[in-house]
Amino acid sequence: MLPEVFPLLAGDGEVTSFIGSNPVRAYLHGSAPQGVVAPYVTWFLSSGRPDNILDDTAPVDEMTVQVDCWSDSGAEVVMLAEAVRNAIEPFHHITAIGPNGRDPETMRYRLGMTITFWTQR
Repeated sequence: MLPEVFPLLAGDGEVTSFIGSNPVRAYLHGSAPQGVVAPYVTWFLSSGRPDNILDDTAPVDEMTVQVDCWSDSGAEVVMLAEAVRNAIEPFHHITAIGPNGRDPETMRYRLGMTITFWTQR
């Protein structure tokens, strides 16, 4: 029912070269451990809906996911975001890039993207 963000990230060598493989530092928004080592990725489901049809149940769910890349380096956050884009884009649609900037508390750089996942039921 939820989009499979983690398997796409964990299964991509370019992404894991940044965020590690044991553990993979990719977390649902709000679940990254305190003091997590950067770089890492967070994501959350911002909206979702079934692709309804009249004569049967919906065969597909459309889900909009916000994926955020985090790093202590502005250059590295861009490279991580490019790796994440390359891992996901062959399967799903990136519809926006941003927000970007620095978190005022951690001073980590953030670069996000919005992705539409079409998931067969």
